[in-house]
Amino acid sequence: MPSGLGPLARELSVPYYEDAYSAHDVFHAMRVRDVALRLADRHPDSVDRGVVAAAAWLHDIGRPLERVGDIDDHDEWAADEATALLDDADVTPGRIAAVEHCLRAHSIRASSPEPETVEAKLLFDADKLDATGAVGLVRLACIVGERSGRTGDQYAVIDDASRFDGPGPDLPDIGLLREWARERLDALHTAPGRRLGEARWEFMTDFFAQFTRETGATES
Repeated sequence: MPSGLGPLARELSVPYYEDAYSAHDVFHAMRVRDVALRLADRHPDSVDRGVVAAAAWLHDIGRPLERVGDIDDHDEWAADEATALLDDADVTPGRIAAVEHCLRAHSIRASSPEPETVEAKLLFDADKLDATGAVGLVRLACIVGERSGRTGDQYAVIDDASRFDGPGPDLPDIGLLREWARERLDALHTAPGRRLGEARWEFMTDFFAQFTRETGATES
């Protein structure tokens, strides 16, 4: 087994992502790890970087199972699975509990508990920030495609639906991506996360303006 909690969690998590779609794959986990550690460097409080890194690698290991309906809640499932994995690897109970809390509290779902530790807040923020900026726009579009594939029906229209002259699908349009990103930015917990988020939001604002020009839509 690798030395260090972060490298250990990386090794343990990789097989779980083999069937993951691109929006929640191992590269997403790696980006979340990288951003979470960057935010930790800028946070005034002491941070257990190993817990942050481990939680980032493990936070979405249940996504492939949730996508096909084998589990209902990837947060809860990942927390239980990670606890067993880390216990088998002789990680100390205190650090296991810290990772477990991060996993249970990382989602924006109303049913998820609030992150209470600095490590959990950093994971939450880094995960939400991966839905913003240039990478975030690609991920959000992938999620639209993923949801369309899961239901068998189109999930959203990547255009301004109000421009269509005639009966069209009653679906969300490009504004959905803006709403998803803004919702996540408004939920951030840490000052470093909010600063990074607003910088990424500036890019997204420029992107949506360019999108409007390209489609010939009228900006709202």
